[in-house]
Amino acid sequence: MKKRSGRNGFIFLCAAPAVILFTIFMVIPTINVFRMSLFKRSAYSTTEDFVGLENFTRLLKDANFIRSMQNTILLIVVVTIITFGFALVFAAILTREEIKGQNFFRIIFYIPNILSVVVISAIFSAIYDTNNGTLNSLLSLFSKESVAILWKGEDMVMTSLIIAMIWQAIGYYMVMYMASMASIPVSLYESTSLDGAGRITQFFQITLPLIWTNIRTTLTFFIISTINMAFLFVKAMTSGGPNGASEVALSYMYKQAYTNSSYGYGMAIGALVFVFSFALSALVNAVTKREPLEF
Repeated sequence: MKKRSGRNGFIFLCAAPAVILFTIFMVIPTINVFRMSLFKRSAYSTTEDFVGLENFTRLLKDANFIRSMQNTILLIVVVTIITFGFALVFAAILTREEIKGQNFFRIIFYIPNILSVVVISAIFSAIYDTNNGTLNSLLSLFSKESVAILWKGEDMVMTSLIIAMIWQAIGYYMVMYMASMASIPVSLYESTSLDGAGRITQFFQITLPLIWTNIRTTLTFFIISTINMAFLFVKAMTSGGPNGASEVALSYMYKQAYTNSSYGYGMAIGALVFVFSFALSALVNAVTKREPLEF
């Protein structure tokens, strides 16, 4: 009995610092966001007026907020699908095929992930520059006439953000999937090859089912992180412009809370994004749930 109580005390001491820090920096601020969403006040004032659900009803009529949520959903869907598609394909190629310098390609693909969002935004801003940007220069070279596409204009700004976010994320998930694929026994592929299955068939019938648990976990993580990364990229590359064309939910929340002195309204946006992210994660978990396969 003493041994068990001593063990429980040791576990409590080990877990206590993490629990305390999580409570102070996560739980309490989250509760405060929901509390402040019920008040009307500015960011730098102590005066606050209770308005109940008025901030939330205002959201439903705010065309700019609705547009920012549409942009957020667009980024989540498009960036997730393309990033995971390329990450899985590249991981399968580098794992299954005999390619010289596999470690070199791993490093090259992973480098964007260790760069800060500010650095990546600066790189792509230079690439997208209308007059002297690399992209327009290459297009001018191939078309043999001057090309001056506004890559950060209203029509193309979301596409430009999508490309930058995909470039930043592919390498990280590719390396994760390579680690999962490397643990699959080669004998499984050899036996299916004898039955006449090709590379594509093996990929969908062996590789994907056996690493599905990893895909499911990373998918949930990626969706939540995309909401945060979208804000960082928008803040560093476009500031929500031009004319709000690249505004996302968190960047719009930031502007309302700290620029327009509508702190309570900004917290209402934050509360809604919080609920949305968890609801979306729960939906993805439910849709992708399946019995895990073992080998």
